[in-house]
Amino acid sequence: MDWQRLSTLELRQICYFLAVVEAENNFSRAADRLHIEQPPLSQRVRSLEKALQVRLFDRRYRPLQLTAAGKVFWAEAQLALRHLERGITEAKRANQGELGQLTIGISSAVSNSVLPDILRTFRQQYPDVELELRELTMEQQLQELRDRQLDVGFEHIPAPYNQDPQFQLLPLFQEELVVALPEAHPLTAQASISLAALAQESLLLPSLKAFPFYQEVLQQFQQAGLTPNVLQNAKATWLLTLLSLVAAGVGVAILPSSNVQNIQRTGVVYRAIADLTLTRQLSAIWRSDHVSPVLQAFLKILQTFKLPRDEKLD
Repeated sequence: MDWQRLSTLELRQICYFLAVVEAENNFSRAADRLHIEQPPLSQRVRSLEKALQVRLFDRRYRPLQLTAAGKVFWAEAQLALRHLERGITEAKRANQGELGQLTIGISSAVSNSVLPDILRTFRQQYPDVELELRELTMEQQLQELRDRQLDVGFEHIPAPYNQDPQFQLLPLFQEELVVALPEAHPLTAQASISLAALAQESLLLPSLKAFPFYQEVLQQFQQAGLTPNVLQNAKATWLLTLLSLVAAGVGVAILPSSNVQNIQRTGVVYRAIADLTLTRQLSAIWRSDHVSPVLQAFLKILQTFKLPRDEKLD
């Protein structure tokens, strides 16, 4: 594109030319519609012709007639200004967070609990924003946030990550932990199960690197003077795989309650844990320097979202 040549043109000149054509090539009528005097209008159009180096009107006739060049320029200028007008409108919408893309990191904890309601509310208010969801571990979410491949994530963020100044967190809710048992397991006869009883079982845990929260679970056993029997030859990263291992009788699993509220896996029974004082806090996390209007719109939805039990965290 010849920017130097285009920079010699004035948008006002083009608008005045189109206004004259719209007024059936009548300068007086166009001047009245534009609320200006006719001489300045005529001068602007002549300046446009000089810049284009073509005659747009054949002034030998009354009423004036567009030249062949004028007809072509009129058609193309209309298209250009329609695009410009649309560009201005869309730019304003983008500035308000109504257009764009939002990439969200999720885990089973949020996807099986509050995420559907959050996304439904957001899409009702911002239907033209493109959403991309990525199922990632906590470490993967943090790394993609650092690499600017992710706009916002949802996970339990333990120390020291939750005090990193490059991130901001918005606590969403706290949840208790439950145990998933094979449906034929003798412990299913109990309404709640003690840590001592669970220490005697084969315990299925995901990778502690991918899910460092489970280190806190192991510490609860240690504080009770117990050593859990953690299976080393059967690991799973995602919830459904973990539940499949439980259903197969490979072992038992300790899971956040949000993961199981809406999942009824055939062959799996859930029970409370009697003496486990640990809870898990789920938060939204994003980069402190990320000022995308789409992200800000999404965060406003989160801040006003009705949390479980109608309780906001301190």
